[in-house]
Order: sequence, then structure tokens, then C-alpha cells
Amino acid sequence: MPPGLWLWGPLLWLSTGSSGNVPPTTQPKCTDFQNANLLQGTNLRVQFLLFTPPDPSCGQLVKGSSDIQNSKFNATLGTKLLIHGFRALGTKPSWTDTFIRALLRAADANVIAVDWVYGSTGVYFSAVENVVKLSLEISRFLSQLLELGVSESSIHIIGVSLGAHVGGMVGHFYKGQLGRITGLDPAGPEYTRASLEERLDAGDALFVEAIHTDTDNLGIRIPVGHVDYFVNGGQDQPGCPRFFHAGYSYLICDHMRAVHLYISALENSCPLMAFPCASYKAFLDGNCLDCFNPFLLSCPRIGLEEKGGIKLEPLPKGVRVYLLTTARAPYCVHPSLVEFYLQETRKKDTSIEITFLSSNITSTVKIIIPKQQLQGRAVIAHPYPQCQINQVKFKFQVSSRVWRKDKTTIVGKFCTAPLPVNDSKNTVCLPEPVNLQANVPVLQDLKIACV
Repeated sequence: MPPGLWLWGPLLWLSTGSSGNVPPTTQPKCTDFQNANLLQGTNLRVQFLLFTPPDPSCGQLVKGSSDIQNSKFNATLGTKLLIHGFRALGTKPSWTDTFIRALLRAADANVIAVDWVYGSTGVYFSAVENVVKLSLEISRFLSQLLELGVSESSIHIIGVSLGAHVGGMVGHFYKGQLGRITGLDPAGPEYTRASLEERLDAGDALFVEAIHTDTDNLGIRIPVGHVDYFVNGGQDQPGCPRFFHAGYSYLICDHMRAVHLYISALENSCPLMAFPCASYKAFLDGNCLDCFNPFLLSCPRIGLEEKGGIKLEPLPKGVRVYLLTTARAPYCVHPSLVEFYLQETRKKDTSIEITFLSSNITSTVKIIIPKQQLQGRAVIAHPYPQCQINQVKFKFQVSSRVWRKDKTTIVGKFCTAPLPVNDSKNTVCLPEPVNLQANVPVLQDLKIACV
């Protein structure tokens, strides 16, 4: 049987009366991902499934130039290749249909899903061994697109986990001239210490970005692009289980959050904006607020905006950027700088808990003012913009002794500004000083006009 013939299923023999004529078999209109199992896995059986705006739910199997020419492929549009990663159980990734529809709604483009379920099934290390062969097959497929007039710069590869490094290798074969590669939590095992030729890196396309959500487990810890988003620090995503008894969800939730974040960015207008900083702690402490260095105030954001919204040439490489999210879609928050200025210095650290309240939703952050200093600051993330915040709650925290109540008081000034803080015009301060007694919550109205 010729290779691939099994895809079409058994032939359907129909009786046409006494003549016994058999109508010619026709290729099915739509093709889905393959399913493998542990015994069938590791053999590389690649399918390229084309999805187009007129029919976003129907995958057209395209194996060669003639298939592409006879399909709904539009060489004048951009082309996006979606490459999944390791599939332990040999099943189609559950997120692909949603991802493809979101891509086609967000961009007028050809979407090609690379189905390599067979080669990615079974043992992870066997899937890794298939990366080079898969990359060569994808490269040969892309060469057929280029022959039809597609430009290298119009090709955007989106690779998930192990698929991110596949995309990087394909980009390496094309000497970094492909338009864009997006790595969604690029795989860490076997790749953290790999050479640049073996893994995704900034030289693999004109613009390379990576979204990191599981750097302490399945994702890679190091920057691999021009811009590397470390979401909530790159690990322990909100809403994901923290204990092993949660089973499979515990293992995969953080890792797959990058996929769901990207889908959400395609489907929603709320920006997932990030800020370059030396570390996640420095970002939370309010030390990186405006993206001036190195992006000249153009803060990168997750999604399809050209070069992530960065208006800078040439692009720097390996820039770590940080952002906060909520626990569920659409994930986006409105980050703000909060500051508290004491009227007098103290001989010990001052801890102040600050909470934004709006529509029964609260967000809390703690400001620490070091001893003998007057100012403390932090970044707080709230699901709604500042103009929809009704009140701010303060609590001066001290460790009270059991046998007596601490009556220490402090007085200070509170100010806040939405990020990015490009100038002082957006900063709003409460008109009166805030008086706080130890461990006694104080509520203040926060009135900020919507722009």
C-alpha cells in the first residue's frame, strides 16, 4: 500500500445495478489530526493541514505543490504554521481547533497546522530525536510555498513547547530570514544547554519572541528570542494547582498557560503588556515602569502586532520582560504603581498592605518602606482600569504582642499611576494625608476620571 493511503480509510464499494460499475473514490473534503498510540508512536508521519478564512473548521490535506495549487491557499496572504509539541498519549491537542479559529479571526492569513502526532508520541526523548527530521520536512514544504510566490518574511511559525524548537530549526535552515517565530513555553528538557543550532534563538527569524510560563518544570529557563515574556515571573501561574494530588493538571497547567494566553490575546482587545526589567522582583518592587530601556517607551505586548509593538531598529536580543495576569481568560490586568511617602522616618521597616476595591473584586499588594527611609513603592495588578476602582484600603501591619494592643501610628501620602508611567501627568495622589494605626484598616475613596 502506498505510504499515506491509509489516511483515506476503507474504500466504499457501491453497487450500481447489474453493470457492477464502481464510481471513482474521491478525496475527503476535510482531514483531521491523526491519532497514534504508544506502540505506533515515534514513526514520523507528517500531515500539513491548511485552514483558510472561508472555511476555518475544515483542514485541507496538502502534501505537494499540486495540492497547494488546487486548494484555497492564497499566496498573497501571510502564512502561519502552527506546530504542536510532545504528545504523550498520541492524541490531537485539545486546543488546536480554538487556536486555529482565533488565528483566522484575528488575521487574514493562511493557517497551516503541522500534525506530527505519530512522531511526537511515546517517550519524550524519542520525540526529541524526530525534531531534525520534522524540521527538514517542514523546510521542504515551505520551499514549495516559496515557489508559488510566498515571501519568506510573510511566514510566521508558532511553535508550542517542543514545537518551538522545531520552528527554530526551520528558521535556522532559512538563515533567519523567515518573518517571525513565536515560541509558546519552549520546552526545557534536553534544550536548556543545547547549542543555538539545536534550539530556538533570536537568530532564527527577523523577529523571535517566546512566552515563558513553566520555567521551573517543562519550560526552558533561558531567554531564546529578541523578546522573552516571563509571565508572572515565568512559573506558578495563578489558577493552576500547586499540589501533586491534582494529577495531570498539576503537571501541565503552567506549561499550557502560554497557549491559552496567546489565544486570549488573539480574541480580546485587553492588552497583555510587559515591561523589561532586571528581575521579576525588581518589576514587582516598581523599579521598571516605562520600557524606556531598551525599547524607547514602546512596551511589547503578546499578540499579532508587528514585532510585538516594539518600534526600534535594530532589535536587541534576549530581553526579559515581565507581566502579571489573572487566573482565567481573558487573563489581562491593569498594572499600577502605588507609592506611600512617610512624613517621618522610622527606626524599623514599615509594612503597609494596599488593596484596590471595585465591583466586589479586590487586588492587594504590600509595600515595604526600609528603616530610615521615607518612600516605598510596588506594582499592583487589578482586572479593571483605575477609573473603575472605587476605594483603596490601607493596613499598617505590625506584629502585635498578645497581651497588649500596639497603638503605633504613621502618617503619609499615597499616590498611584497606571503603567506605563511615561510622565508624572498620570500620577494621582489622595488630597489629604493618610493616618494609619497599627493593624487597623482604613478605607479611602479613589476618584480617578476615565480618559
